[in-house]
Amino acid sequence: MNRSLTFRLLNVNDVDDILKIEHECFSLPWSREAFENELSTNQHAVYLGLEDDGVVIGYCGVWIVVDEAQITNVAILPEYRGNKLGEAIMRQVMEVASRKGARLMSLEVRVSNEIAQSLYRKLGFQNGGIRKNYYSDNQEDALVMWVNL
Repeated sequence: MNRSLTFRLLNVNDVDDILKIEHECFSLPWSREAFENELSTNQHAVYLGLEDDGVVIGYCGVWIVVDEAQITNVAILPEYRGNKLGEAIMRQVMEVASRKGARLMSLEVRVSNEIAQSLYRKLGFQNGGIRKNYYSDNQEDALVMWVNL
């Protein structure tokens, strides 16, 4: 990793890069159509990409509706993990959402994903509740987490 890292807003032309990351990171990847819709027609959606030397290596999606922001997905390619890049992209998205008027941010995380939960707590997120059987691949519960921006 050469650390020429930059953030930029993603658009529909980035769907191939997003799908590559999505398929490497998730057991239930979103479809091409879902991302195309997010990036072309969902006026609430903002997707931030993290690039290493011009290659998208991570992204975070957020819906901003009035004063609430909902993280839809966040992923960093496996070979880039362990370098605080998840934290960096989350901090950047929190800043973007705040600048766009969001006062609260929420997300769902698998109850088994201790690494992600630890990161979110470091960023100020607190437990808000459980969504039973949230993940359709294995019916795992989701922990809902919130933070004031």
